Amino acid sequence: MADKGKPSVFTKISYGIGAVAFGVKNNGFDYFLLIFYSQVLGVDAPLVGLALLIALIFDAISDPIVGYLSDNTKSRWGRRHPWMFAAALPAAVAYYFLWSPPESMTGNDLFPYLVTLSVAIRLLITFYEIPSSALAAELTKDYDERTSLMSYRMSFGWISGTVMAIFVLTVLLASTEAYPVGILNKEAYSTYGLVAACVIGGAILLTTFGTAHLIPDLPKGKVKESKGLSIIFNDFKKALANKSFAALLVASIVSSVIIGMAFSLNLYMNTFFWGFNTDQIGALNLSFIIAAMISFFMAPYMSRKFGKKKAVFIYGVLTLLITPVMIGLRVMGVLPENGDPSLFPILFIVAILDVTMFIGVQTLMYSMVAELVEHNEVKNNDRTEGIYFSAISFSRKASHGLGVMAASIVIAVANFPKGAKAEDIDKQAILDLGISYAVAVVLLWLAVFYFLKFFKIDRESHLENLSKLAEREKS
Repeated sequence: MADKGKPSVFTKISYGIGAVAFGVKNNGFDYFLLIFYSQVLGVDAPLVGLALLIALIFDAISDPIVGYLSDNTKSRWGRRHPWMFAAALPAAVAYYFLWSPPESMTGNDLFPYLVTLSVAIRLLITFYEIPSSALAAELTKDYDERTSLMSYRMSFGWISGTVMAIFVLTVLLASTEAYPVGILNKEAYSTYGLVAACVIGGAILLTTFGTAHLIPDLPKGKVKESKGLSIIFNDFKKALANKSFAALLVASIVSSVIIGMAFSLNLYMNTFFWGFNTDQIGALNLSFIIAAMISFFMAPYMSRKFGKKKAVFIYGVLTLLITPVMIGLRVMGVLPENGDPSLFPILFIVAILDVTMFIGVQTLMYSMVAELVEHNEVKNNDRTEGIYFSAISFSRKASHGLGVMAASIVIAVANFPKGAKAEDIDKQAILDLGISYAVAVVLLWLAVFYFLKFFKIDRESHLENLSKLAEREKS
């Protein structure tokens, strides 16, 4: 039964598979969108970042509204599932058209189109992702089981996004006579959009129906009579008044920016800085799958062993060191030269370590949100899972807006040329790209550590909150 002890494996799989939709969409935005619209379609890189930043501003408004609606929906399908079901087809259709822009539009003329589709996709995914994410706090109250639940979700999300990326890079964007540099093949991106749209719509439907049998056991919440915007943002204001929530929100946003920046620059770094071809880049993505499998077991262990907050610090410190150190070694000439057969296996192992840390941070941070639900219920006598998870959903979307913007700034600072072949780019511009990226990683991780130290809810305080709620139910 929902909210009672340990969820079944079927429940965890059904809940986890919902992340396939977000993982595929996330991967497309983080991995391919900047290079597709900038290098292939000719939109200035800062404008691509600006388009996603505009969409992020819309998210700041829509996310708490959808969270509130999710908390206060009353139907025979419960609070969450009606929204999840309704989002499936529109989200899939909008995602397809993002990758198939009108032939009549080129260059910076595509900016309004990109803004419109980005806002539409983000809004439609919001109507699915926030209610779906909020289920994590409802399916179990157990501190460590919530981490296990999130491990399923993160693993499904990362593996699905990675498999899609490998498929795109090794099949759709493979080098051809017409396109020796496969990542510049415009038609391939349209095919990708169709495949990804089908996967996104299918995953939403699978998780919606897969968890529907639990609806009678899920918490009902207290449906508020007022439906105005003031009551919606009042709930969000109450959440922000919780210092632990505010700290986790900012730390999560910054960590998502790091991930978004890393993915947006992935093709740039692997193609130009490390000198890999498309096949090698595709093979390098296999490390993500291995990392997701490791993290699936490692994150719950770290939660049990150290507690969630301390485990995030451990993961973060390791991640902070990996990328800057590798770039530093390349700048100093310590690593093998580009094209050396030994370079790829070195970076393959490094990528496994790096991504394992990334996934662990995400898993634990998202699990930490669930404990805020009971903390709020003790204080305000109200369950607002949707409000809290709308914040974490917003932080994940920050990887698209702020993350891509950060990547575009790194590109601009390095004065990296647009549309040039690797052999035509000045070596100093390539080194500047790596150095700028390393500096950005260090500064952003230091910000994560600073804000996260203000999060105060641990295992003991969570158990205390559950005890208080149990006593309240008896009285």
